[in-house]
Amino acid sequence: MPLVSFRDVQKTYRSLQGADYPALEHFSLDIEVGEFFCLLGPSGCGKTTVLKMLAGFEHPTAGQILMEGRPVAGASRDRGVVFQGDDSLYGWLTAVENVEFGLRMRRVPKAERSERAMRYLELVGLRGQEQKYPAELSGGMKQRIQIARVLANEPKMLLMDEPFAALDAQTRTLMQAELASIWQAARTTVLFITHDIDEAVTLGRRIGVMRAGPCSQVKGVVDVSLDGARSRTDDTFLRYYKLVYEMIRDEVAKSLSRAD
Repeated sequence: MPLVSFRDVQKTYRSLQGADYPALEHFSLDIEVGEFFCLLGPSGCGKTTVLKMLAGFEHPTAGQILMEGRPVAGASRDRGVVFQGDDSLYGWLTAVENVEFGLRMRRVPKAERSERAMRYLELVGLRGQEQKYPAELSGGMKQRIQIARVLANEPKMLLMDEPFAALDAQTRTLMQAELASIWQAARTTVLFITHDIDEAVTLGRRIGVMRAGPCSQVKGVVDVSLDGARSRTDDTFLRYYKLVYEMIRDEVAKSLSRAD
């Protein structure tokens, strides 16, 4: 049984003027336990809407979203969310205190939450930085704290909404490699939202390509069979890149034409 199933999901928004906008229609997708799944699509196709519904922040208009066979009824610590920016970090808390925050809210004993926070800070490569405040850290470090904070709650699934979009190109590449290493170590199921083909092929074990909105749905899913470190100059990497590019090219063109 898949960890997550979207079954014929529809999501319709209503504007302030009263007009309906069908963001998703007949959206179906399975995500397996322990896999790194990238959801790729052009701007406005509903990628983030998919993540918000799985997180329990929004509800589908029709259809079902199941986790371990049970309907997703709302937010849960089973599904940890890493956002695009670092606004969710508390500036008055140190790195380790930020990571401990959710555990403290759950009244986890101090010694246990401290041990767990330090373990995950080490996993994301930030041991030695635990007493620094967010303002003293780089953008990449702050994103690592976000990841450590989510992992410290030991969710069954990690939901990531373009978490590296605001980083410079070099830091973004480093963070992608870091995230791949973290996933290899933790093997937490990941849904990673992106519009970047290179990022999807670098990280994903499967890539779902979405159609242009409105009424978006999954156009196709690509299984990526690349072992170990993924070199962008490798012939197999480039083959996958071309395959995904050809799938999404027409959808990007449709998205741009509808914006005109």
